[in-house]
Amino acid sequence: MNQSEQLRNKKQATRFIHAGAEPDPSTGAIMTPIYQTSTYVQTSPGQHQGYEYARSQNPTRTALETALAVIEEGNYGLAFSSGVAATDAVIKLLAPGDEVIAANDMYGGTYRLFTKVFQKFGIKFNYVDTTIADNITAALNSKTKLVWIETPTNPLMNITDIAAVASITKKAGAILCVDNTFASPYLQNPLNLGADIVMHSATKYLGGHSDVIQGALIMNDKALRDELYFIQKSCGAVPGPMDCFLVLRGIKTLHVRMRQHCENGRLIAHYLRKHPKVEKVYWCGFEDHPNHDIAKIQMKDFGGMMSFTLKDNSTEAAMKVLSSTKLFSLAESLGGVESLINHPASMTHASIPKEERIKNGLTDGLIRLSIGIEDAHDLIDDLNQAIG
Repeated sequence: MNQSEQLRNKKQATRFIHAGAEPDPSTGAIMTPIYQTSTYVQTSPGQHQGYEYARSQNPTRTALETALAVIEEGNYGLAFSSGVAATDAVIKLLAPGDEVIAANDMYGGTYRLFTKVFQKFGIKFNYVDTTIADNITAALNSKTKLVWIETPTNPLMNITDIAAVASITKKAGAILCVDNTFASPYLQNPLNLGADIVMHSATKYLGGHSDVIQGALIMNDKALRDELYFIQKSCGAVPGPMDCFLVLRGIKTLHVRMRQHCENGRLIAHYLRKHPKVEKVYWCGFEDHPNHDIAKIQMKDFGGMMSFTLKDNSTEAAMKVLSSTKLFSLAESLGGVESLINHPASMTHASIPKEERIKNGLTDGLIRLSIGIEDAHDLIDDLNQAIG
């Protein structure tokens, strides 16, 4: 029984700390070395120790890919140079004429990749509200090869029933890919709910320290893994060994960090909801949040991501708050130990046309928060002075 199989029987915290980590056979180093090499010496042509060229394989990356599989309770993991690169690899499974059903509320970079890059190659993207599973059934046709969902979504925290969608896609013979970035493997494991592929922007919670750009794909099917590995190797969007080392390090504390993200998130979401100047808070932990009952089933907790609008739902009022925080840093990205504040309409989702954003509920006054692991009361004081 190998290490991955042994860890499957362990509790989550143990898996996160030990996944992919074995003592270095040459020195006994407890941490995976950073194999900073481009190539590997062969004893004779084709005779090597499992590594030929670093675009194809790297021991630090192998350790990370093993860890990714373990923490998502899957069989295979693949690491990429960014979350968008991982998404790009999934779409490259398709051919001209194929169709994709995608969530109408999702990360702007994914939307940009779909519409500005792949659409011109003859792949059709159909955007629907995936929080209602029947919408996916209605959009399916013989050309549908992939269904792409986020849950919770970026930035409106919409919840999609992964198991219900998986049942639909399996009957249709389509691949289901779930962007699990907002939840992280600590809160949600889509493969266990029937998904075929899980995608992460490992830049976010997996890395956890805002110091690395990386993406990941995890799956159970060997044939699907081999197809995606061929794309990874052939197209070359691979992470360097230092980046792999950083994400390996981040995974070891994921469970500890996520507990604090969740605790702080709960306190701040309830604070915002009671604030007299706040109109609406989007956080899937509220009992009246759409599909909250589904979130309770498929998630362990509700995370540290949320968005809100002010009663004065103008761009000007939002900009005042965004420019006035002291602890919350105005920046793109999320999932780090430090708290971030963001304006989706002009930052992370600016690539989505305004009419599409507004139609899907993403107003110019929407503010997104990534709640870090600082003292929650200090964060509340900061929001209080910024909102006024």
